[in-house]
Amino acid sequence: MPQAEAAPSAPKGLGRRRYRRRLRSRIILSFALLGLGLTAMFAIAAAYVGAVVEDQAVGTVLKENLDDYAERFYQDQTAQLSPLGSVRAYVFGPDKWHNAQADWIPLESGVYNMNGIEDGEPFVYRLVVKKDPDYWFFVAQDMTSTAEVRARIKLILIAAVVLFTVLAGIIGWWSASRVMRPVSELANLLGASDDSARPVALAPHFPDDEVGELATALDDYAARLTEVVQRDREFNADVSHELRTPLAVIKGAVELLLSRPGLDDKTLARLQRIQRAEAQCTDLISALLLLSRAERGHGNTDVYRVAEQLLEAHRPQLGAKALELCLEGEPGRLVVDAPEAAVSVALGNLIGNAVKYTTAGTVVVRLHERAVDVIDSGPGLSAEDAAHLFERGYRGSHAEHTHGGGIGLSIVRRLCRLYQWRVRVVPGAERGVVATLRFDVEGDEAGTG
Repeated sequence: MPQAEAAPSAPKGLGRRRYRRRLRSRIILSFALLGLGLTAMFAIAAAYVGAVVEDQAVGTVLKENLDDYAERFYQDQTAQLSPLGSVRAYVFGPDKWHNAQADWIPLESGVYNMNGIEDGEPFVYRLVVKKDPDYWFFVAQDMTSTAEVRARIKLILIAAVVLFTVLAGIIGWWSASRVMRPVSELANLLGASDDSARPVALAPHFPDDEVGELATALDDYAARLTEVVQRDREFNADVSHELRTPLAVIKGAVELLLSRPGLDDKTLARLQRIQRAEAQCTDLISALLLLSRAERGHGNTDVYRVAEQLLEAHRPQLGAKALELCLEGEPGRLVVDAPEAAVSVALGNLIGNAVKYTTAGTVVVRLHERAVDVIDSGPGLSAEDAAHLFERGYRGSHAEHTHGGGIGLSIVRRLCRLYQWRVRVVPGAERGVVATLRFDVEGDEAGTG
């Protein structure tokens, strides 16, 4: 179901606390990942190079010794390769297929890393193989102790990786604190100047570096923005002041004319219409002035009385429409802490739209405990209208034959943001539109449906 809803903006500072440490965390994480990557690559390279160099060096020595022994063996078959530490030599002659160890038989000449079991205990050894047509020569070196040394070296390398990663993270934390300190000071100065009419100069607090350039740019931007805001406030104040004078003249003249006896009905109706238009202009000026100053006014406004006046003001505009205006509720049931002008402008735009787009049927203003509904039997609300209804300058798909600049609901949205109200427009149960203005939304609840 399409619907349009305008709620107050998020409370000031929401989300800023969630991400204010994000850049610092990125710097620390970058240092930690850099330390982890470098030390891990160094450890892997060291372990790999050590293993390869050891295997090649030891294997080459054993292979040379085996070749030398084979050469001497062919000259004197009584020659023996003396055992050296964990190195053992084996020679198999014509019965080699039967006497050689089973897992050695398929091996070609070369160097191999093998696994075996001796006395029920697994061990690792390096085997050098040299196979001639008549004799097979084998040299085996026990590598169990070497494997244990390699395992310890791996543990040392892993501990070094963890240690250097933690050290890199600490360095990153220290560096991030040094780097982010000026930025944090800049943010604190900006936060301290939120409530001041004139922004505090930031550049004098920082040296001539990148943060100083940013502070200078912010000072320049704040000065230009302050000038624009000041001109806007002065313009609004001047317009408000200048318009109030002719409106006061119109009001006095109308009241004087209405006090005369013997007025005919047509003249009386026109004078009352002028009087209502003057009241609407006065309310609109007051509401726009509050919006321009971004300040909330206070008061005890009876929404029933405001709705009654607004409906009476719209009755003469019905013309030939077969349209009935109804008010449901009780006086004094719904009282809002806001100026009557703000409530009148917000509710008046909703009632005005309902009357404008409804050609026949009813427009009902229904008061609840903390809300008011404006229900019409008009053409309804399309999905496109629901998506853009509160945008400034947007006119709905049924506005071809109506007057207006499409700013009424935009003003309503701004008033809701200022007073933490909520306005919601949804299609009716059968036809038409239901516009709801709620006055009980405050703080975080302003973002709920």
